[in-house]
Amino acid sequence: MFENMTEEQARREILNATKEYCEKYHNVKKQFQNGDRIPYASRVYDSEEMVNLVDSSLEFWLTSGRYTKEFEKEFAKYLQVKYCSLVNSGSSANLTAFMTLTSPLLKERRIKRGDEVITVAAGFPTTVAPLIQYGAVPVFVDVTIPQYNIDVSQLENALSEKTKAVMIAHTLGNPFNLSAVKKFCQEHELWLVEDNCDALGTKYCIDGEEKFTGTIGDIGTSSFYPPHHMTMGEGGAVYTNNPLLHRIIRSFRDWGRDCVCTSGQDNSCGHRFDRQYGELPLGYDHKYVYSHFGYNLKVTDMQAAIGCAQLKKFPSFVERRRYNFKRLKEALLDLEEWLILPEPCENATPSWFGFLITCKEKIKRNLLVQYLEQNGVQTRMLFAGNLTKHPCFDEMRELKTGYRIVGELKNTDRIMSDTFWIGVYPGMTDEMLDYMAETIHNGVKQQLNKQ
Repeated sequence: MFENMTEEQARREILNATKEYCEKYHNVKKQFQNGDRIPYASRVYDSEEMVNLVDSSLEFWLTSGRYTKEFEKEFAKYLQVKYCSLVNSGSSANLTAFMTLTSPLLKERRIKRGDEVITVAAGFPTTVAPLIQYGAVPVFVDVTIPQYNIDVSQLENALSEKTKAVMIAHTLGNPFNLSAVKKFCQEHELWLVEDNCDALGTKYCIDGEEKFTGTIGDIGTSSFYPPHHMTMGEGGAVYTNNPLLHRIIRSFRDWGRDCVCTSGQDNSCGHRFDRQYGELPLGYDHKYVYSHFGYNLKVTDMQAAIGCAQLKKFPSFVERRRYNFKRLKEALLDLEEWLILPEPCENATPSWFGFLITCKEKIKRNLLVQYLEQNGVQTRMLFAGNLTKHPCFDEMRELKTGYRIVGELKNTDRIMSDTFWIGVYPGMTDEMLDYMAETIHNGVKQQLNKQ
């Protein structure tokens, strides 16, 4: 087939065929019928993602390469931050962000074992897991309903002489009160890590300026897992405006090494063999000098290639999520006697990840969720509900060590018992949204009729 072709011609033939294949077999739109399964999230893509993926695979570089550099540059440009580092998942992004704050390069502000980090229990476990794995102490604060974010009135109560940071997520696209949290962190010289994995594209107005969430604290993180706002299959990102934090982020991501050369690059600084590090011999190869106990958390270039195509579409994804959320909420307003509907944080324009619903006294969450699932509407809990109630905390609960709770986690426990969410991903049609609203109405009506 390729006998009389140059390599470039053969490559173009393959990529053209890939585009045709995707358009014929992947981009086929199926008309929605009542009762069809509606997932809470799904990938939205076209032939551009698949062509990029195949293009990268033909190079067979496999690890981070030109697509990675392109994505990091364009993603930082989109968010209006100085530095972005791709990693292999959102969980790895949180791990990298937290471990960065343990670096000796931060001197008296570094987090040491036994130091405390303020967070919430109503969220995803990998916001908290790096703290516990390292030996820091998470301090759990309750959240508010219907915003489902940290109750900022409890921040001062959570503070102790051991507090070094605040690390919390923006819940399903709805940001926490960044003005209050940022002010608190500045007043007490605390690091602020924004877990932005569920809120990419959300904007927040602070000090008269509208900014993207994830860029207001010291470090932000994102996830590109398939259900998220955009996808690489797996993947994540860590971003900051602080050059020292960026240097440490890269070190922890790339085995803990001191060298900043990218993969396949040598001696970009011109001092690979002429410096002294620790107790190593003078001139020891800088590519093998380690300043941290790091990891290998790099993304593959094939993942980054998909991300480059997704990023071009991303603004339209955000707009559709907002449209879907608005349509769904308007359709459910007449159920507010029995259901608590979500409310955006003040000063925020959310990029919604999902639509949270909390059942009031007359409606049983489990019964409503089962009804929805039986009728084709996929549901999800607000992740852990109350993380401290899970088996991973059994030993710590028994020994009463390793974490601290401020006051009562009353709303957190209510979320665990009464809250669920459904999707608003950009692939949803009006027919799907209307069917979900109708099914929720029917599920509520069914319970009320039995009372």
